[in-house]
Amino acid sequence: MDQPKNTGRFGPGNPGKPKGALSKTTKAAKDAIAQAAEELGGSDRLVAWVKEDPSNERVFWGTIYPKLLPLQVNGAGENGEHLFTGIRVEFVTSGNGAVS
Repeated sequence: MDQPKNTGRFGPGNPGKPKGALSKTTKAAKDAIAQAAEELGGSDRLVAWVKEDPSNERVFWGTIYPKLLPLQVNGAGENGEHLFTGIRVEFVTSGNGAVS
């Protein structure tokens, strides 16, 4: 049997790129930014910049550092779901019948 013709659509014969794979343009851009960062002094220069001014430290913690954190947090469930057991609410009445 011949291979299916590549129609440009996803499906048999053209499954698309694997999940999580970067496009060539995205990878090239990230590589260029990483190279520039190293040539500008790398992590030592970043630390020096952060220490130059308190507003730089706010930018670091508020904008730069969060980019390292995962976008989605998986729970402890078997398939990464968040486990939730529920909320228990109790109403207690005083001796005069009032709810407190």
